[in-house]
Amino acid sequence: MKRRGLTVAVRATTLAASLATALAVAVSVLPRDARAAEPVNARVVMHAPLRVLDPVLTNAYITRNHGYMVYDTLFSLDADSRPQPQMVQAWTVSPDKLTYVFTLRPGLKFHDGAAVTGEDVIASLARWSQRDPIGTRLAAATERMDSPSADTFRIVLKKPYGLLLDALAKPGSPVPFIMPRRIAQTPPSEAIKETVGSGPYQFVSADFQPGVKAAYVKNAAYVPRQEPASRFAGGKVAMFDRIDVVNVPDAQTAVNALRQGEIDFVENVAPDLLPQLEGVKQVTVQSYGDASETYTLRMNWKQPPLDNVKVRRAVLAALYQADYLDASLGDPKFYKLCGAMLSCISAYKTEVGATQTQPPNLDEARALLKASGYAGEKIVVLHPTDVRSLSALAPVTAQALRGIGMNVEVQSMDWATLLSRRGKDAPPADGGWSIFHSSLTSMDLLNPIVNANLDGRGEGGYPGWTKDDTIQQLRAEFEAVSGLDEQKRVATQIQQRAYEQVMFVPLGGYSEFKAYDAKFQGMVQAPLPLFWRGK
Repeated sequence: MKRRGLTVAVRATTLAASLATALAVAVSVLPRDARAAEPVNARVVMHAPLRVLDPVLTNAYITRNHGYMVYDTLFSLDADSRPQPQMVQAWTVSPDKLTYVFTLRPGLKFHDGAAVTGEDVIASLARWSQRDPIGTRLAAATERMDSPSADTFRIVLKKPYGLLLDALAKPGSPVPFIMPRRIAQTPPSEAIKETVGSGPYQFVSADFQPGVKAAYVKNAAYVPRQEPASRFAGGKVAMFDRIDVVNVPDAQTAVNALRQGEIDFVENVAPDLLPQLEGVKQVTVQSYGDASETYTLRMNWKQPPLDNVKVRRAVLAALYQADYLDASLGDPKFYKLCGAMLSCISAYKTEVGATQTQPPNLDEARALLKASGYAGEKIVVLHPTDVRSLSALAPVTAQALRGIGMNVEVQSMDWATLLSRRGKDAPPADGGWSIFHSSLTSMDLLNPIVNANLDGRGEGGYPGWTKDDTIQQLRAEFEAVSGLDEQKRVATQIQQRAYEQVMFVPLGGYSEFKAYDAKFQGMVQAPLPLFWRGK
């Protein structure tokens, strides 16, 4: 009996296993729509390693990208650059245009399950406004912010501020993301200790290894808006159940991994590697947009010798955009010479004051340097080695400045160290710096208010600490005028003044390219990776 029972048991077990196998095979051949429970995962390589998780503490693009995964915004810009409601359901404006009352969409919840309230919004905006140029100006125009009820918040202005919705919809770093009040009350000079948002993906803290890997899972409780996705606006329908971000510092290795199916998405592909992806099955290469990026050079106004405007003018006179663009991109079809401080695609673009779009007169640059009183002080140029799009720039600057007689030291480091280093206003000998380079998207440059390089506050401003009362007055005038012609007039005056003082140096516009496999077909089009579905 025992042997017969054992035989029956074995047969039953075998039959169950066979059925399970058959079911698994049957499920594997079903269309994806019929396999609702099957997870869809992706492995992606971003442009830089993620180390800092606070999207207000730093304006680093890798942290901004992380922020768009985790957090949501009150308003967002659509494909026509118009502010559209996102977390906001409806709003009213008083006849005198001083009081705005906003109602949040019903059912908004943070990843910890708590409801999003007006108090969370107020705390988030207050923290963000201390770090962001347009946020600072909005705060200066605001009498008070409060929350009349759990699902509303109110902004009462001292005077009408026509850019209020544009400020709340600002897409560039730092973005006015909304986080829980308890987290948003962290001083903006300190890093937040929790990553809790209400966006389409939830950050997996347990899987985070700074600079190595990060993971996100689909927020099952997220309710997208009903409108079709349009750039940053509309319904954010998450494409994946899980996204693993892995750091691959070598560009060639990342492309090889994409070709072999080990990686599904590469944020930035070097132009010289693009031919390797031509004809690769199921791999798509796509530009983020014509001249969507701008290389920039930023000087430290707080430390000698670049605290001297005459020295800064000598530096400007020695630079030539084509040298940087050829070193980084090689082929002129990928870049555009452009001296516009508000980007090559801005409605306010102008070449007024620009000299770096033409080959430099080095004798003139040397004469300017001599007349400045420069006495051989060391110029420390920060050089990021692990960001492909930036790694070629510092050597070009060093060569140009040595060519006019300056004492230059290039200090190499990873990008995360550079971001930390550039926040120090100490003398170069004590861990400070003289020059760093950036690559900025056009959306961070488009007008004189969002462009952090034109912030003339000094202390509390963008690293470099440019202080100029004239620029601040002109920026206030830009906010006050209406009509494109008047805005262009003021924007031109701002650029003229900014070049006179050398607030920063645009080094040319160029296009970045993303590459991805079939999993990413239908992803919304935007100047940065947004992992939700488009129209």
